[in-house]
Amino acid sequence: MNEITLFDYWRSSASYRVRIVLNLKNVPYTSVPTSLLENEQKAPAYVARNPQGFVPMLSIDGHDLTQSLAIIDYLDAKYPDPAMVSSKPADRAKTLAQALIIAADIHPIDNLRVLRYLKDEMGQSQEAVDSWYRHWIIQGFTALENMAPDDGLFGGDLPNLADVCLVPQMANARRADTPFDQFPKLSRIDAALTALPAFIAAHPDQVKPD
Repeated sequence: MNEITLFDYWRSSASYRVRIVLNLKNVPYTSVPTSLLENEQKAPAYVARNPQGFVPMLSIDGHDLTQSLAIIDYLDAKYPDPAMVSSKPADRAKTLAQALIIAADIHPIDNLRVLRYLKDEMGQSQEAVDSWYRHWIIQGFTALENMAPDDGLFGGDLPNLADVCLVPQMANARRADTPFDQFPKLSRIDAALTALPAFIAAHPDQVKPD
């Protein structure tokens, strides 16, 4: 079996998602820490393999895969148990819609490069940047709360792609002091997920470089 290598940053939400899925599927891998704060993802050798200069990147089967949901889709096809999306078209679409609220609507405009641009290039204060961050989390979480089940996980008894996307975003929301009173279902799901071994092992505190 060829070695599987994950280039990631310990606090990256997208990397966190991939770590969770690798753990859920019991796929062994080697981690290569790639610091966003030190711009290691912009090193010429890295950009030659990943033109966007983002994390994560998964080196597997002779491929350098990028974009967390694309990586997860590959892993789901190669290691189908447990499945991250249903084989039923309507259920699959529902899960993707829930996951994309986070991965396509909240995360891209709240990630580090956007926050840096707001502050460094647009001259916004830290207070304004923090307000921006919370605004988009609350807007997305409000919709997701209305989609959340009354009991169980988004995936029912087992985590699915929406659950995998939720936990890293909840961690981000806590760091930004986002109030959770209006999100009781998301809070319940997050608490259940973060008690699972695969999620515990993927937590940023567990993979933070010494």
